[in-house]
Amino acid sequence: MNIKGLYIPGMVLINNKYLSPLKSQSIVNHSPDGFNWGYSGSGPSQLALAILLEVTNKETALKYYQDFKFDIIAKLPQEDFEMELNFKKWLNENKK
Repeated sequence: MNIKGLYIPGMVLINNKYLSPLKSQSIVNHSPDGFNWGYSGSGPSQLALAILLEVTNKETALKYYQDFKFDIIAKLPQEDFEMELNFKKWLNENKK
C-alpha cells in the first residue's frame, strides 16, 4: 500500500485515494483538526487509527493503532512524505 502525506494541509492519500478523518473521528475523536505525523500526539493518533480502519476491521484497528502510531506515524518527518507499507507484515511482527 502506498501512503502519501501532504504536511500542509495535513492531507493523506492511500493508493492515491483521499483519506478522510471523519470515519476514524466517529470512533475516537483524538483530533478534531484532522491528521498530523512526526510526533506522538493526537493528530498522529487520528491518522494511525484512520489508516488501520482502511486496511483492517474496527476491532483490530482499535487494538493496534497506538502501537502503529509509535512504530510508524510518529517516526515520519514533519513534512511531505511517501512510503510503502506492508501492513500484514507489520501486524504479524507486532501482535501481542
